[in-house]
Amino acid sequence: MTDLHAVREATLAGHGDDEDDHVHVMPPGHRPGLRHLLEILLEDLDAAHAHDPAARTRLEVALAYPGVHALWVHRLSHRMWHAHLRLAARLLSQLARFVTGIEIHPGAIIGRRLFIDHGMGVVIGQTTEIGDDCILFQGSTLGGRSMTRGKRHPTLGNRVMIGAGARVLGPITLGDDVQVGANAVVVKDVPAGAVAVGVPAHVRMPSAAPAEREKLQDPALLIEYSI
Repeated sequence: MTDLHAVREATLAGHGDDEDDHVHVMPPGHRPGLRHLLEILLEDLDAAHAHDPAARTRLEVALAYPGVHALWVHRLSHRMWHAHLRLAARLLSQLARFVTGIEIHPGAIIGRRLFIDHGMGVVIGQTTEIGDDCILFQGSTLGGRSMTRGKRHPTLGNRVMIGAGARVLGPITLGDDVQVGANAVVVKDVPAGAVAVGVPAHVRMPSAAPAEREKLQDPALLIEYSI
C-alpha cells in the first residue's frame, strides 16, 4: 500500500514552492531496477484483465488496451522524470497521449494496479497522487483549479473509482473506497467510503459497506444518491 501522505511530506520538505519540488523524491514502493518495474507492469496487466469482463486473455489486454499502454509509458516516464530527464519524459508522455488519447503528466504519483477503462480523454495532472487499486473511467479528469505552483491536483486514496466524464479538481483528498459518479464535479474533500455525485458534487454515505457493494459497480449507476 502506498503511503501518499509520507510521499507528499518527504517530497515537499525543504523545497519551497517550485513546481518541480513535488517530484524530487521517489515514492515508497517504487524501488529502482528493471525487475521491480516488470513486476509493476505485470500487475497493471493483471488488473486490467481482472476488472474488464470483455478481456479474454492477457495477450489481448497487452496488445489492445490503450489504458494499459498509457500507464506503462507513465511508469517509465515517471522514472525518467525523477532521473532529471525532464524533457525526454515530457516528450514520451506526449507521444503516449497522441497514441492513446490519455494524458498523464510524468510527475504524477500513481500507485499499483491502476485500471483505466476505455481511457479516451482521461487527464491526470502533474501533482496528482493516486493510491493502489483505483479505477478511472473514460473522460475523467484529475486536474487543478489554479495556475499556482506546488500541490494543485487531487490526492486519491486506495480503491477509488472515478466515473466517466467526472472532474476532480484542486488539491483535495478523496479517501479510501470513494466512488465518484459519472459527470460529477468534485471540488471538496470526500471522506472514505462515500459516494460523490452531481454538479457540484454532493456527498452521500451509502448504506452498504464498500466490501458489500456490487463488485466493480460503475459509478454512473450511483446517480440515485443525488436524488
